[in-house]
Amino acid sequence: MEYRIEHDSMGEMQVPADRLWAAQTQRSHENFEIGVGIETMPAEIIHAFGVLKKAAAITNNKLRPEKMTDEKLGAIMAACDEVMAGKLNDHFPLVVWQTGSGTQSNMNSNEVIANRGNQILGKTLLHPNDDTNMSQSSNDTFPTAMHIAAVLILEDKLIPAAETLIATFKRLEEENEGIVKSGRTHLQDATPIKFSQEISGWRSSLEKDVELIKRAIDPLRELALGGTAVGTGLNAPKGFDTGVAEEVSKITGKSFITASNKFHALTSKDELVFAHGAIKALACDMMKIANDVRWLASGPRDGLGEIFIPENEPGSSIMPGKVNPTQCEAVTMVAVQVMGNDVAVTMAASQGNFELNVFMPVCIYNFLQSARLLAEAIVSFNKNCAVGIKANKEKMHHNLHNSLMLVTALNPYIGYENAAKTAKKAFKDNISLKEACVELGFLTAEKFDEVFHPEEMA
Repeated sequence: MEYRIEHDSMGEMQVPADRLWAAQTQRSHENFEIGVGIETMPAEIIHAFGVLKKAAAITNNKLRPEKMTDEKLGAIMAACDEVMAGKLNDHFPLVVWQTGSGTQSNMNSNEVIANRGNQILGKTLLHPNDDTNMSQSSNDTFPTAMHIAAVLILEDKLIPAAETLIATFKRLEEENEGIVKSGRTHLQDATPIKFSQEISGWRSSLEKDVELIKRAIDPLRELALGGTAVGTGLNAPKGFDTGVAEEVSKITGKSFITASNKFHALTSKDELVFAHGAIKALACDMMKIANDVRWLASGPRDGLGEIFIPENEPGSSIMPGKVNPTQCEAVTMVAVQVMGNDVAVTMAASQGNFELNVFMPVCIYNFLQSARLLAEAIVSFNKNCAVGIKANKEKMHHNLHNSLMLVTALNPYIGYENAAKTAKKAFKDNISLKEACVELGFLTAEKFDEVFHPEEMA
Protein backbone atom coordinates (compact mmCIF):
# COMPACT_ATOMS: atom_id res chain seq x y z
CA MET A 1 0.00 0.00 0.00
CA GLU A 2 1.24 3.48 -0.81
CA TYR A 3 1.18 6.18 1.84
CA ARG A 4 1.50 9.94 2.05
CA ILE A 5 2.63 11.98 5.04
CA GLU A 6 0.06 14.13 6.84
CA HIS A 7 0.58 16.11 10.02
CA ASP A 8 -1.43 17.57 12.88
CA SER A 9 -0.55 19.32 16.12
CA MET A 10 1.01 16.13 17.44
CA GLY A 11 3.27 15.45 14.49
CA GLU A 12 3.36 13.43 11.28
CA MET A 13 1.30 10.38 10.34
CA GLN A 14 1.33 7.96 7.44
CA VAL A 15 -2.05 7.93 5.66
CA PRO A 16 -3.10 5.61 2.82
CA ALA A 17 -2.44 7.54 -0.37
CA ASP A 18 -5.88 6.84 -1.85
CA ARG A 19 -7.81 8.10 1.18
CA LEU A 20 -9.09 11.62 1.77
CA TRP A 21 -8.70 11.60 5.53
CA ALA A 22 -5.62 13.00 7.24
CA ALA A 23 -3.57 12.71 10.44
CA GLN A 24 -6.25 13.00 13.13
CA THR A 25 -8.51 10.47 11.46
CA GLN A 26 -5.57 8.09 11.05
CA ARG A 27 -4.68 8.38 14.73
CA SER A 28 -8.21 7.41 15.74
CA HIS A 29 -8.27 4.63 13.16
CA GLU A 30 -5.14 3.13 14.70
CA ASN A 31 -5.93 3.82 18.34
CA PHE A 32 -9.47 2.41 18.41
CA GLU A 33 -9.45 -0.99 16.77
CA ILE A 34 -12.79 -1.84 18.34
CA GLY A 35 -15.55 -3.14 16.09
CA VAL A 36 -13.65 -2.13 12.95
CA GLY A 37 -15.65 -2.66 9.78
CA ILE A 38 -18.77 -3.57 11.75
CA GLU A 39 -19.56 -0.79 14.17
CA THR A 40 -18.37 2.23 12.24
CA MET A 41 -20.01 5.62 12.62
CA PRO A 42 -23.50 5.34 11.09
CA ALA A 43 -23.97 6.60 7.53
CA GLU A 44 -26.75 8.86 8.81
CA ILE A 45 -24.22 10.74 10.96
CA ILE A 46 -21.79 11.09 8.04
CA HIS A 47 -24.65 12.51 5.95
CA ALA A 48 -25.61 14.87 8.78
CA PHE A 49 -22.03 16.14 8.99
CA GLY A 50 -22.18 16.92 5.28
CA VAL A 51 -25.33 18.93 5.91
CA LEU A 52 -24.00 20.91 8.87
CA LYS A 53 -20.57 21.59 7.36
CA LYS A 54 -22.20 22.98 4.25
CA ALA A 55 -24.60 25.07 6.34
CA ALA A 56 -21.72 26.34 8.48
CA ALA A 57 -19.66 27.33 5.43
CA ILE A 58 -22.57 29.22 3.88
CA THR A 59 -23.18 31.06 7.15
CA ASN A 60 -19.48 31.82 7.64
CA ASN A 61 -19.37 33.21 4.11
CA LYS A 62 -22.13 35.63 5.04
CA LEU A 63 -20.66 36.61 8.42
CA ARG A 64 -16.93 36.28 7.74
CA PRO A 65 -16.45 36.71 3.99
CA GLU A 66 -12.84 37.74 4.46
CA LYS A 67 -12.10 34.33 6.00
CA MET A 68 -14.65 32.14 4.22
CA THR A 69 -14.14 33.42 0.69
CA ASP A 70 -16.43 32.55 -2.19
CA GLU A 71 -13.72 30.26 -3.58
CA LYS A 72 -13.44 28.33 -0.32
CA LEU A 73 -17.21 28.18 0.01
CA GLY A 74 -17.65 26.74 -3.45
CA ALA A 75 -15.12 23.97 -2.81
CA ILE A 76 -16.56 23.10 0.61
CA MET A 77 -20.12 23.03 -0.75
CA ALA A 78 -19.11 20.72 -3.61
CA ALA A 79 -17.34 18.35 -1.22
CA CYS A 80 -20.25 18.42 1.23
CA ASP A 81 -22.68 17.55 -1.56
CA GLU A 82 -20.60 14.45 -2.26
CA VAL A 83 -20.63 13.55 1.44
CA MET A 84 -24.42 13.94 1.57
CA ALA A 85 -24.80 11.80 -1.55
CA GLY A 86 -22.79 9.01 0.08
CA LYS A 87 -20.05 9.18 -2.54
CA LEU A 88 -17.31 9.53 0.08
CA ASN A 89 -18.49 6.97 2.63
CA ASP A 90 -15.35 4.88 2.17
CA HIS A 91 -13.35 7.78 3.56
CA PHE A 92 -15.12 7.63 6.95
CA PRO A 93 -13.55 4.58 8.64
CA LEU A 94 -13.90 5.49 12.29
CA VAL A 95 -15.71 3.31 14.79
CA VAL A 96 -18.37 4.27 17.30
CA TRP A 97 -16.04 3.27 20.13
CA GLN A 98 -13.85 6.38 20.09
CA THR A 99 -13.81 9.57 22.07
CA GLY A 100 -17.19 10.13 23.71
CA SER A 101 -17.56 13.61 22.24
CA GLY A 102 -17.27 12.39 18.66
CA THR A 103 -14.29 14.71 18.15
CA GLN A 104 -12.52 12.32 15.83
CA SER A 105 -15.55 11.89 13.60
CA ASN A 106 -15.88 15.67 13.42
CA MET A 107 -12.23 15.88 12.37
CA ASN A 108 -12.75 13.01 9.93
CA SER A 109 -15.41 15.16 8.27
CA ASN A 110 -13.22 18.25 8.37
CA GLU A 111 -10.26 16.44 6.80
CA VAL A 112 -12.23 14.66 4.10
CA ILE A 113 -14.13 17.79 3.09
CA ALA A 114 -10.98 19.93 3.08
CA ASN A 115 -8.96 17.40 1.08
CA ARG A 116 -11.76 16.73 -1.38
CA GLY A 117 -12.34 20.47 -1.73
CA ASN A 118 -8.66 20.94 -2.49
CA GLN A 119 -8.86 18.20 -5.13
CA ILE A 120 -11.79 19.98 -6.74
CA LEU A 121 -9.87 23.29 -6.69
CA GLY A 122 -6.71 21.67 -7.95
CA LYS A 123 -4.67 23.36 -5.25
CA THR A 124 -4.21 23.41 -1.47
CA LEU A 125 -6.42 26.14 -0.13
CA LEU A 126 -8.64 24.59 2.56
CA HIS A 127 -7.46 23.70 6.06
CA PRO A 128 -9.61 21.22 8.03
CA ASN A 129 -9.55 23.18 11.29
CA ASP A 130 -9.37 26.76 10.04
CA ASP A 131 -11.88 26.44 7.20
CA THR A 132 -14.10 23.35 7.39
CA ASN A 133 -14.37 23.68 11.18
CA MET A 134 -14.60 27.50 11.21
CA SER A 135 -16.80 28.84 14.06
CA GLN A 136 -17.36 25.30 15.33
CA SER A 137 -16.22 22.77 17.92
CA SER A 138 -16.65 19.02 17.98
CA ASN A 139 -18.66 19.63 21.13
CA ASP A 140 -21.41 21.42 19.23
CA THR A 141 -21.11 19.76 15.82
CA PHE A 142 -21.57 16.18 16.99
CA PRO A 143 -24.78 16.83 18.97
CA THR A 144 -26.01 18.84 16.00
CA ALA A 145 -25.33 15.91 13.67
CA MET A 146 -27.15 13.66 16.13
CA HIS A 147 -30.30 15.76 15.99
CA ILE A 148 -30.22 16.17 12.22
CA ALA A 149 -29.78 12.44 11.71
CA ALA A 150 -32.52 11.63 14.23
CA VAL A 151 -35.09 13.94 12.61
CA LEU A 152 -34.31 12.68 9.12
CA ILE A 153 -34.55 8.98 9.95
CA LEU A 154 -37.77 9.40 11.92
CA GLU A 155 -39.53 11.56 9.35
CA ASP A 156 -38.19 9.91 6.20
CA LYS A 157 -37.95 6.25 7.20
CA LEU A 158 -39.69 5.16 10.40
CA ILE A 159 -42.94 7.11 10.17
CA PRO A 160 -43.53 6.21 6.48
CA ALA A 161 -42.92 2.54 7.29
CA ALA A 162 -45.49 2.60 10.09
CA GLU A 163 -48.00 4.46 7.90
CA THR A 164 -47.67 1.80 5.20
CA LEU A 165 -48.62 -0.92 7.69
CA ILE A 166 -51.46 1.26 8.99
CA ALA A 167 -52.85 1.44 5.44
CA THR A 168 -52.68 -2.35 5.16
CA PHE A 169 -54.58 -2.80 8.39
CA LYS A 170 -57.25 -0.34 7.24
CA ARG A 171 -57.77 -2.45 4.12
CA LEU A 172 -57.93 -5.65 6.17
CA GLU A 173 -60.50 -4.07 8.48
CA GLU A 174 -62.78 -3.37 5.52
CA GLU A 175 -62.27 -6.81 4.01
CA ASN A 176 -63.06 -8.62 7.26
CA GLU A 177 -66.00 -6.55 8.47
CA GLY A 178 -68.78 -8.78 9.81
CA ILE A 179 -66.62 -11.82 10.58
CA VAL A 180 -67.13 -12.68 14.25
CA LYS A 181 -64.60 -14.76 16.18
CA SER A 182 -63.77 -15.68 19.74
CA GLY A 183 -62.03 -13.00 21.75
CA ARG A 184 -59.21 -13.96 24.08
CA THR A 185 -57.94 -12.50 27.34
CA HIS A 186 -55.19 -14.04 29.52
CA LEU A 187 -54.68 -16.44 26.55
CA GLN A 188 -58.08 -17.90 27.50
CA ASP A 189 -61.39 -17.85 25.65
CA ALA A 190 -63.35 -14.63 26.07
CA THR A 191 -66.47 -13.04 24.64
CA PRO A 192 -66.83 -12.62 20.86
CA ILE A 193 -65.21 -9.91 18.81
CA LYS A 194 -65.27 -8.99 15.15
CA PHE A 195 -62.06 -9.77 13.35
CA SER A 196 -62.19 -6.23 11.97
CA GLN A 197 -62.34 -4.91 15.54
CA GLU A 198 -59.26 -6.93 16.47
CA ILE A 199 -57.40 -5.52 13.46
CA SER A 200 -58.56 -2.01 14.35
CA GLY A 201 -56.75 -2.39 17.66
CA TRP A 202 -53.51 -3.06 15.78
CA ARG A 203 -54.10 -0.14 13.48
CA SER A 204 -54.99 2.29 16.24
CA SER A 205 -51.91 1.31 18.26
CA LEU A 206 -49.66 2.17 15.33
CA GLU A 207 -51.49 5.46 14.75
CA LYS A 208 -50.91 6.41 18.39
CA ASP A 209 -47.24 5.48 18.08
CA VAL A 210 -46.80 7.64 14.99
CA GLU A 211 -48.40 10.55 16.83
CA LEU A 212 -46.03 10.07 19.78
CA ILE A 213 -43.01 9.99 17.47
CA LYS A 214 -44.16 13.17 15.75
CA ARG A 215 -44.46 14.89 19.12
CA ALA A 216 -40.99 13.68 20.05
CA ILE A 217 -39.44 15.09 16.85
CA ASP A 218 -40.05 18.76 17.67
CA PRO A 219 -37.50 18.94 20.54
CA LEU A 220 -34.94 17.33 18.21
CA ARG A 221 -35.23 20.29 15.85
CA GLU A 222 -33.12 22.37 18.24
CA LEU A 223 -29.46 22.43 17.19
CA ALA A 224 -26.43 22.87 19.44
CA LEU A 225 -24.29 24.46 16.73
CA GLY A 226 -23.07 27.87 17.86
CA GLY A 227 -22.27 26.75 21.40
CA THR A 228 -18.72 25.72 20.36
CA ALA A 229 -16.62 24.21 23.18
CA VAL A 230 -18.64 24.70 26.39
CA GLY A 231 -21.80 26.49 25.30
CA THR A 232 -20.51 30.08 25.41
CA GLY A 233 -20.10 30.36 21.65
CA LEU A 234 -16.41 31.26 21.83
CA ASN A 235 -14.96 31.95 18.33
CA ALA A 236 -18.37 31.89 16.67
CA PRO A 237 -19.64 35.20 15.24
CA LYS A 238 -22.92 36.68 16.37
CA GLY A 239 -25.81 35.24 14.42
CA PHE A 240 -23.89 32.11 13.42
CA ASP A 241 -26.19 29.77 15.38
CA THR A 242 -29.43 31.08 13.90
CA GLY A 243 -27.90 31.34 10.45
CA VAL A 244 -26.74 27.73 10.46
CA ALA A 245 -30.15 26.50 11.62
CA GLU A 246 -31.77 28.34 8.72
CA GLU A 247 -29.32 26.84 6.23
CA VAL A 248 -29.74 23.33 7.63
CA SER A 249 -33.49 23.77 7.18
CA LYS A 250 -33.02 24.78 3.56
CA ILE A 251 -30.66 21.92 2.78
CA THR A 252 -32.79 19.20 4.39
CA GLY A 253 -36.23 20.58 3.70
CA LYS A 254 -36.96 20.09 7.40
CA SER A 255 -37.57 22.66 10.10
CA PHE A 256 -34.64 23.29 12.46
CA ILE A 257 -33.95 26.07 14.96
CA THR A 258 -31.01 26.95 17.16
CA ALA A 259 -31.14 25.67 20.72
CA SER A 260 -32.20 28.38 23.12
CA ASN A 261 -29.69 27.23 25.74
CA LYS A 262 -26.41 25.87 24.37
CA PHE A 263 -25.21 24.76 27.81
CA HIS A 264 -28.14 22.36 27.88
CA ALA A 265 -27.66 21.35 24.24
CA LEU A 266 -24.06 20.24 24.77
CA THR A 267 -24.49 18.26 27.95
CA SER A 268 -28.05 16.90 27.95
CA LYS A 269 -29.44 14.24 25.62
CA ASP A 270 -32.95 14.23 27.03
CA GLU A 271 -34.53 14.95 23.63
CA LEU A 272 -33.02 11.73 22.27
CA VAL A 273 -34.15 9.77 25.33
CA PHE A 274 -37.68 11.09 24.88
CA ALA A 275 -37.72 10.31 21.16
CA HIS A 276 -36.28 6.85 21.66
CA GLY A 277 -39.02 6.22 24.19
CA ALA A 278 -41.52 6.82 21.39
CA ILE A 279 -39.57 4.43 19.15
CA LYS A 280 -39.68 1.87 21.96
CA ALA A 281 -43.45 2.31 22.24
CA LEU A 282 -43.76 1.43 18.55
CA ALA A 283 -41.49 -1.58 19.09
CA CYS A 284 -43.71 -2.73 21.97
CA ASP A 285 -46.81 -2.56 19.81
CA MET A 286 -45.07 -4.32 16.94
CA MET A 287 -44.10 -7.09 19.37
CA LYS A 288 -47.76 -7.44 20.37
CA ILE A 289 -49.03 -7.39 16.79
CA ALA A 290 -46.45 -9.89 15.54
CA ASN A 291 -47.25 -12.22 18.44
CA ASP A 292 -50.99 -11.93 17.79
CA VAL A 293 -50.47 -12.79 14.13
CA ARG A 294 -48.33 -15.85 14.82
CA TRP A 295 -50.69 -17.07 17.54
CA LEU A 296 -53.69 -16.67 15.25
CA ALA A 297 -51.84 -18.44 12.42
CA SER A 298 -50.52 -21.23 14.67
CA GLY A 299 -51.07 -24.76 13.48
CA PRO A 300 -51.88 -25.48 10.76
CA ARG A 301 -53.98 -28.17 12.46
CA ASP A 302 -53.03 -28.23 16.13
CA GLY A 303 -53.02 -24.50 16.84
CA LEU A 304 -55.58 -21.71 16.68
CA GLY A 305 -55.43 -21.61 12.90
CA GLU A 306 -57.83 -18.68 12.60
CA ILE A 307 -55.84 -16.86 9.92
CA PHE A 308 -53.67 -17.79 6.98
CA ILE A 309 -50.40 -15.93 6.43
CA PRO A 310 -48.06 -16.12 3.41
CA GLU A 311 -45.75 -19.13 3.27
CA ASN A 312 -42.32 -17.71 2.47
CA GLU A 313 -39.69 -20.34 3.27
CA PRO A 314 -39.41 -23.98 4.34
CA GLY A 315 -39.51 -24.03 8.13
CA SER A 316 -37.46 -27.06 9.02
CA SER A 317 -34.43 -29.00 7.85
CA ILE A 318 -35.96 -32.23 9.16
CA MET A 319 -39.76 -31.81 9.17
CA PRO A 320 -41.05 -31.81 5.56
CA GLY A 321 -43.78 -29.33 4.75
CA LYS A 322 -43.29 -27.26 7.89
CA VAL A 323 -43.65 -23.49 7.42
CA ASN A 324 -42.92 -20.96 10.17
CA PRO A 325 -44.10 -17.38 10.87
CA THR A 326 -40.65 -16.01 10.10
CA GLN A 327 -41.65 -12.39 9.48
CA CYS A 328 -43.27 -12.30 12.92
CA GLU A 329 -40.13 -13.70 14.46
CA ALA A 330 -37.96 -11.08 12.76
CA VAL A 331 -40.20 -8.31 14.08
CA THR A 332 -40.09 -9.65 17.63
CA MET A 333 -36.30 -9.94 17.58
CA VAL A 334 -35.99 -6.36 16.33
CA ALA A 335 -38.38 -5.25 19.07
CA VAL A 336 -36.14 -6.88 21.68
CA GLN A 337 -33.10 -5.11 20.20
CA VAL A 338 -34.90 -1.75 20.38
CA MET A 339 -35.82 -2.35 24.00
CA GLY A 340 -32.20 -3.17 24.78
CA ASN A 341 -31.03 -0.11 22.88
CA ASP A 342 -33.32 2.01 25.03
CA VAL A 343 -31.29 1.04 28.08
CA ALA A 344 -28.07 2.07 26.31
CA VAL A 345 -29.54 5.40 25.19
CA THR A 346 -30.83 6.05 28.69
CA MET A 347 -27.55 5.24 30.38
CA ALA A 348 -25.56 7.27 27.84
CA ALA A 349 -27.79 10.30 28.32
CA SER A 350 -27.35 10.13 32.08
CA GLN A 351 -23.61 10.75 31.75
CA GLY A 352 -23.55 14.47 31.04
CA ASN A 353 -20.73 15.70 33.28
CA PHE A 354 -20.35 19.44 33.72
CA GLU A 355 -20.40 21.06 30.24
CA LEU A 356 -20.39 17.98 27.98
CA ASN A 357 -21.84 14.53 27.53
CA VAL A 358 -19.12 12.10 26.43
CA PHE A 359 -21.30 9.12 25.58
CA MET A 360 -22.68 10.66 22.41
CA PRO A 361 -21.46 8.16 19.78
CA VAL A 362 -22.96 5.16 21.56
CA CYS A 363 -26.16 7.13 22.22
CA ILE A 364 -26.80 7.98 18.59
CA TYR A 365 -25.52 4.61 17.35
CA ASN A 366 -28.22 2.81 19.31
CA PHE A 367 -30.86 5.42 18.50
CA LEU A 368 -30.27 5.17 14.76
CA GLN A 369 -30.05 1.39 14.86
CA SER A 370 -33.43 1.25 16.59
CA ALA A 371 -35.10 3.53 14.05
CA ARG A 372 -33.45 1.83 11.08
CA LEU A 373 -34.10 -1.76 12.17
CA LEU A 374 -37.66 -1.07 13.22
CA ALA A 375 -38.50 0.73 9.97
CA GLU A 376 -37.03 -2.05 7.86
CA ALA A 377 -38.70 -4.77 9.95
CA ILE A 378 -42.09 -3.08 9.58
CA VAL A 379 -41.65 -2.74 5.81
CA SER A 380 -40.65 -6.41 5.55
CA PHE A 381 -43.51 -7.56 7.80
CA ASN A 382 -46.00 -5.56 5.78
CA LYS A 383 -44.71 -6.74 2.40
CA ASN A 384 -44.15 -10.40 3.26
CA CYS A 385 -46.85 -11.07 5.82
CA ALA A 386 -49.51 -8.49 6.65
CA VAL A 387 -50.72 -7.82 3.11
CA GLY A 388 -51.42 -11.54 2.72
CA ILE A 389 -53.37 -12.14 5.94
CA LYS A 390 -56.59 -14.06 5.23
CA ALA A 391 -59.30 -15.06 7.67
CA ASN A 392 -60.00 -18.77 8.12
CA LYS A 393 -63.72 -18.21 8.44
CA GLU A 394 -64.58 -21.85 9.08
CA LYS A 395 -62.09 -22.15 11.95
CA MET A 396 -63.21 -18.83 13.42
CA HIS A 397 -66.84 -20.00 13.30
CA HIS A 398 -65.96 -23.33 14.90
CA ASN A 399 -63.92 -21.75 17.70
CA LEU A 400 -66.58 -19.13 18.33
CA HIS A 401 -69.40 -21.61 18.77
CA ASN A 402 -67.19 -23.95 20.79
CA SER A 403 -66.28 -21.21 23.31
CA LEU A 404 -67.68 -21.58 26.80
CA MET A 405 -67.45 -17.83 27.32
CA LEU A 406 -70.52 -17.39 25.16
CA VAL A 407 -72.33 -18.20 28.38
CA THR A 408 -71.79 -14.53 29.27
CA ALA A 409 -74.81 -13.75 27.09
CA LEU A 410 -76.97 -15.67 29.57
CA ASN A 411 -76.03 -13.50 32.56
CA PRO A 412 -79.06 -11.18 32.20
CA TYR A 413 -81.41 -14.19 32.12
CA ILE A 414 -80.05 -16.70 34.62
CA GLY A 415 -77.49 -14.66 36.63
CA TYR A 416 -73.72 -14.84 36.92
CA GLU A 417 -73.54 -17.83 39.28
CA ASN A 418 -75.93 -19.98 37.28
CA ALA A 419 -74.12 -19.04 34.10
CA ALA A 420 -70.84 -20.15 35.72
CA LYS A 421 -72.45 -23.48 36.69
CA THR A 422 -73.62 -23.90 33.11
CA ALA A 423 -70.14 -23.30 31.70
CA LYS A 424 -68.48 -25.65 34.18
CA LYS A 425 -70.99 -28.45 33.51
CA ALA A 426 -70.60 -28.04 29.76
CA PHE A 427 -66.84 -28.30 30.10
CA LYS A 428 -66.88 -31.20 32.57
CA ASP A 429 -69.42 -33.28 30.63
CA ASN A 430 -68.14 -32.21 27.20
CA ILE A 431 -71.58 -31.04 26.11
CA SER A 432 -72.89 -27.80 24.63
CA LEU A 433 -73.89 -24.77 26.67
CA LYS A 434 -77.45 -25.30 25.56
CA GLU A 435 -77.50 -28.87 26.78
CA ALA A 436 -75.94 -27.89 30.10
CA CYS A 437 -78.31 -24.99 30.65
CA VAL A 438 -81.38 -27.09 29.90
CA GLU A 439 -80.20 -30.03 32.03
CA LEU A 440 -79.63 -27.68 34.96
CA GLY A 441 -83.14 -26.33 34.50
CA PHE A 442 -82.12 -22.71 34.06
CA LEU A 443 -83.79 -22.22 30.65
CA THR A 444 -85.95 -24.19 28.28
CA ALA A 445 -84.46 -25.15 24.93
CA GLU A 446 -86.78 -22.68 23.22
CA LYS A 447 -85.87 -19.79 25.52
CA PHE A 448 -82.17 -20.58 25.13
CA ASP A 449 -82.43 -20.32 21.35
CA GLU A 450 -84.37 -17.08 21.71
CA VAL A 451 -81.69 -15.28 23.77
CA PHE A 452 -78.46 -16.94 22.60
CA HIS A 453 -77.00 -15.25 19.49
CA PRO A 454 -73.17 -15.29 19.52
CA GLU A 455 -72.72 -13.18 16.39
CA GLU A 456 -74.68 -10.36 18.00
CA MET A 457 -72.41 -10.29 21.06
CA ALA A 458 -69.71 -8.38 19.14
